[in-house]
Amino acid sequence: MTRMATHDDEPSPLFCDRCQATLQPGSGDFYVVRIEAVCDPTPPRFSEEDLQRDPRAEIERLLEDLRGVSGQEAMDQVYRRVTLYLCGPCYRRWIENPVAGPDLPEE
Repeated sequence: MTRMATHDDEPSPLFCDRCQATLQPGSGDFYVVRIEAVCDPTPPRFSEEDLQRDPRAEIERLLEDLRGVSGQEAMDQVYRRVTLYLCGPCYRRWIENPVAGPDLPEE
């Protein structure tokens, strides 16, 4: 969400998150896109070998793996919600190929 800081009594202007065009609330000329990403929600599979491991040692190993990772970084690996504001032209390009990125050509 791209907004400019303003005084409390003035509404914050909105800008397209792709092209930075100014968006006018109430004019019907932009789209609000909400994206929710959740890590694979299926339970993990455990082998017999996994079940033979010491749970305390496994927890210690996982905690060691997370050392240096901020709480926000850890949370972003599990769940993330993003709100995008897109002008009409950017929305129409995005909705036709939402996974296009810098490495993928837009069609």
